[in-house]
Amino acid sequence: MDFLWYIFAGAGVGLAVGVTGVGGGSLMTPLLLLFGFPPHIAIGTDLMYAGIAKSTGVVMHAKRGNVNWKIVFSMAAGSIPASFITVWALSRFEKPDHYQEILTGTLGLMLVITAFVILFRKKLTQTLDFNISQKQSTTIIFFCGLILGSLVTLTSVGAGALGTAIMMIIFPIMRAKNIVGTDLAHAVPLTLVAGVGHLFLGNVDYTLLGGLLIGSIPTIYIGTRIASHVPNNILQPVLATALLSFGIKYLFF
Repeated sequence: MDFLWYIFAGAGVGLAVGVTGVGGGSLMTPLLLLFGFPPHIAIGTDLMYAGIAKSTGVVMHAKRGNVNWKIVFSMAAGSIPASFITVWALSRFEKPDHYQEILTGTLGLMLVITAFVILFRKKLTQTLDFNISQKQSTTIIFFCGLILGSLVTLTSVGAGALGTAIMMIIFPIMRAKNIVGTDLAHAVPLTLVAGVGHLFLGNVDYTLLGGLLIGSIPTIYIGTRIASHVPNNILQPVLATALLSFGIKYLFF
């Protein structure tokens, strides 16, 4: 019976991701915590789920020429080592119970940031108009990758929403489809590396992972098909409000 609930959870999150474009980690991890999973299992399993579920999207975007590989490699040069270091730091604790507060506190912060990014993404990109050279942008995207790699490994949140926002601000003339494709091409290896790290820490529930994948992969496709018929300007603020509520809960309570 529990396995059916995992499938339904995956289906619901997959549909929301397909329709709104909001990152799966932002929705999935709080949902798993509501189901009663401890933070380390929710985050570790969600990272593996995200890496596997999004991998087909990278292939599609790459075939269509929507991926800027130079940006991907620059950001990954920071995020992948940061993920390894973060997993190593977590492995220094004797038990997952000893770092649960770090995970939930960081998760709360990331959910609050993600909610604000969703709500004010356009204003941020219009207000923060950087006039930087190509060399400077490569350096900035590398350091953004360092921070993002650590935070995503700790929370499973941010690879999508924050990665997209970073690129929109640093590369304002970049086309939307290229931003989405490039962000996805970076998010997949990052979440897989972080997920494998949590796998070695014993933080992945295989039964849960299977149920989430079975439920979400078909509904992500369905969501993308119906996205043009759904008022996104209504749905995204509703989702952002929910994320903000979860973020405040995990940050302060």
